[in-house]
Amino acid sequence: MVARRSYGSYNDGCAAAHALDLIGDRWTMIVVRELLLGPKRFADLQRDVLGIGPGILTRRLHELTTHGVAVRRRLPGPGRVEVYELTAWGLRLETINSTLSAWAVQSPTMPFEADMSPDTLVLAMRTHARPLPAGPGPLTASLTLTDSRQETVDPVHYRAIMTSDATTIERVPEPARADATITASTRDWKACVIGGTPLSQLPGITITGDRGTAELLITATAL
Repeated sequence: MVARRSYGSYNDGCAAAHALDLIGDRWTMIVVRELLLGPKRFADLQRDVLGIGPGILTRRLHELTTHGVAVRRRLPGPGRVEVYELTAWGLRLETINSTLSAWAVQSPTMPFEADMSPDTLVLAMRTHARPLPAGPGPLTASLTLTDSRQETVDPVHYRAIMTSDATTIERVPEPARADATITASTRDWKACVIGGTPLSQLPGITITGDRGTAELLITATAL
C-alpha cells in the first residue's frame, strides 16, 4: 500500500494543514466527537457513529492513537474491557468541534431535521451554554436521553450545574440527585433546545422535581 502523503511532504509548514493531516479524514472528527464526554468501547463507538464500518473505525482509532490524540486502555476489574479515550491534548478538540458547529449552523443546507446521538446533542448544549442571571445558589438538573435513532440501546445520563458564573454539563454513569430530573428522547430534546419547541408541546419529555429548573436549563443551553 502506498503511504498517504502529508501536507508537510509537499513542503507546507502551515499548522492548520498539519491539523488536517491529523483529523481531516472522513469520520475522524465524528469519532473524536463521540469521545469528548468520556471513554467508550469499540462497540459503543460503532453503535453511536451510524454508517461507519468496523474496518474504517479501526483505522481511524489507530491513527488517533498513533498521533497521540487518543489512547486505548483496559478498565480495572473483571472482563478486561478495553476503551478508547482522548488524551488531554485530544480533549482540546472540543473547542474546534464547537467552533465548527457554530459556523455550520448558519449553513443554508444544515439538516436540522436529522437526529443526533445523545453525546452530540449534549455537546451542542455545551457549545451554547450560558451562565444564569444572578440569583439563588447553584441549580442542578439530571438529564436522561434515549437515542431516537436506535431506541433499543440503553439511555445515557448527564448532570448539569447552573450558576451565575457558568453552566456545565457532564456525562455520568447513572442519574444524579438534582433539583429537576428530565427524561427525553434525543428527537424531542433536540426539538426543544435547538428547534425552540416549547416543553408544553412535547409530551414525551417527562420532568420530575422543580419544573422551573428544567426550564432554566433550556434557557441556559438552547441554540
